[in-house]
Amino acid sequence: MLSPLTPNYRILIIDSDEPTLISLKDTFESNGFEVLCTDQGREALNIAKSFQPHLIILEMVMPGLDGIEICQDVKAIPTLQKTLIAFYTTRSEDYSQIAAFSAGADDYIIKPIRPNVFVMRIKAILKRNRKKELSKAIQSGSIRIDRDRYLVFRNSTEIILPRKEFELLALILSTPQKVFTRPEIYREIWGGEFGDNNRTIDVHIRKLREKIGEEYIKTVKGIGYYFESN
Repeated sequence: MLSPLTPNYRILIIDSDEPTLISLKDTFESNGFEVLCTDQGREALNIAKSFQPHLIILEMVMPGLDGIEICQDVKAIPTLQKTLIAFYTTRSEDYSQIAAFSAGADDYIIKPIRPNVFVMRIKAILKRNRKKELSKAIQSGSIRIDRDRYLVFRNSTEIILPRKEFELLALILSTPQKVFTRPEIYREIWGGEFGDNNRTIDVHIRKLREKIGEEYIKTVKGIGYYFESN
């Protein structure tokens, strides 16, 4: 199941032009994205580490660290290696675009662009990446998931899971050690908003633990759950 595209998607916008930051922040927030902005290259790296954006919109020309350096530094951070980077810049030269893609950029968008077109382009990048990620088999420790065939194995033993339990396990296994909040899990797997008295997640987590073992899914009290990769 693919959840609605924009909920839960976090975007970090890095641009030295304040009006651009304000405009983009308003545009993407109105389309359901969670957005943080900065006009400082060095500060951007610290924000990215804590915010863990799904995608970074990045200007080429920045004070301190330029866009290419920021892109390279982001790609070198283990927890940000899956973060997508889209340059959004006035630099239209071929060599600038080649440098950006060589540094690890996923897209290169030349200013100006109509806001609605920009949003659709970013959604398309995220959607393509999500489909690619969901099609992969993933493994952490002795647990392996084949998303294409809806199969789960512990070592070489197949474990039969109902669809929602499978999707829940695939979600938390996709990023071991990352804490997924209860509202985040609910929106991703069931859609809609999570109510304080909703026990759906707890029931599914309990059933998963019974089937794959108690040691894999850990609870962070009052926050959510994560998959223990060790």
